[in-house]
Amino acid sequence: MALQKFNLPDPGEGLTEADLVTWRVAVGDEVKVNDMVVEVETAKSLVELPIPFAGRVVELLAAEGDTVDVGAPIIVVDTGGEASPAAAPSAGSAAAEEPDEASGPNLVGYGAKAGSTRRRARRGEPAQASLPTEQPVAYSPAPPPEALPEPAPAPAAPVTGERARALAKPPVRKMAKDLGVDLASLTPSGPGGVVTREDVQAAASGASTSTSSGRGLEARASHLDQQAASDRPAERRVPIKGVRKVTAQAMVDSAFTAPHVTEFVTVDVTATMDLVDRLKKDRAFRDVKVTPLLVVAKALCLAIRRNPDVNASWDEAAQEIVYRRDVNLGIAAATPRGLVVPNIKGADSMPMRELADAMAQLVATAREGRTPPADFAGGTVTITNVGVFGVDTGTPILNPGEAAILAFGAVRRMPWVVERDGVESIEPRWVTQLALSFDHRMVDGELGSKVLADVAALLHDPGQALVWA
Repeated sequence: MALQKFNLPDPGEGLTEADLVTWRVAVGDEVKVNDMVVEVETAKSLVELPIPFAGRVVELLAAEGDTVDVGAPIIVVDTGGEASPAAAPSAGSAAAEEPDEASGPNLVGYGAKAGSTRRRARRGEPAQASLPTEQPVAYSPAPPPEALPEPAPAPAAPVTGERARALAKPPVRKMAKDLGVDLASLTPSGPGGVVTREDVQAAASGASTSTSSGRGLEARASHLDQQAASDRPAERRVPIKGVRKVTAQAMVDSAFTAPHVTEFVTVDVTATMDLVDRLKKDRAFRDVKVTPLLVVAKALCLAIRRNPDVNASWDEAAQEIVYRRDVNLGIAAATPRGLVVPNIKGADSMPMRELADAMAQLVATAREGRTPPADFAGGTVTITNVGVFGVDTGTPILNPGEAAILAFGAVRRMPWVVERDGVESIEPRWVTQLALSFDHRMVDGELGSKVLADVAALLHDPGQALVWA
């Protein structure tokens, strides 16, 4: 017997720790080189890690939900031969480094590929279809995997058995953990026996999640809700880690480093809403979701083209302002793991159809939690769509390293003064509010006002873009 320990590597993000989400193997399973054995949650994304050697799993050294330091051992494998020091990465080293000739096959790269929204199929599991991009949070669950082989008797760490007893997406597992819900106790309502977010939420509220009667969640009895309210604890504590921990620190650093200024404008966007309706019927946009946010994104890119100095960052170490040529447009996305801001590289050079595809892919991948680290780096300006929550406006905090962020509010039907041929009348129009926050070290009031006014002008009259081109 030759025992090899697999240490948690840094999956290419320069991190010091990760949360262990799901084991893909159990004690007694046989693994091959590059088999995906564990899924971890870093501060930015969900990452599946392959193992660099083959053998039989002897021990799992960490439980699902544990926070593990990079370089710490997480699994022990009996390779059946003599131990090879080169086969397992040393503590603190990245396992993605290329092994030498004697250490066996090269280890494949960690993490999800850029532009992909699919994970690798588990052993014995049919290939999983691409996740839909239309749904805001929920997504189509994968088919249930075939039964895993019975593990051979071996000493094991106290690893939870939810993986074998209940099928659920990692964000659903995290929600269940945060709410104190036992996934194994739920009756899944999703296709293929998958536990859904609604199942967990219903269980947390004390309601029955069984759908066998066909009544669904709408049939929950009011007395159960009252009972759940009385049984609910007076407070709930959730550890601050992962995305929320990094986001919190970044927002504190930004708020107390960059002097924020926020300006507002209210705009008649009736012409923009007409444009959205036309694009939805256009054959060129047939296979993509067209929303007002797409027009706002294009308008911001055009406004930056007219006012390029807003596309900048502050280099504190060099005491320089760095002006960027390309617009790497960040889109703030609310996900089950928290708020993330991946960005579209070179958004200003994209035609509207290409930009629509990029935005749909960006948001779908972010909500699945599989955005590659490269998509979080290098952002130059950000849009946050607070209107999707019915909010009119806000004072957004800058994404660290950027000079400006635009908040897009709810689009509402409102009375508006319209002037035609010198005659004013009040008409119902589509109206929204925009708010632009900027770093006053780099962007003065004139520049910030010009950018905001240009975005507003384009949303009021999208045809103005032809004049600027």
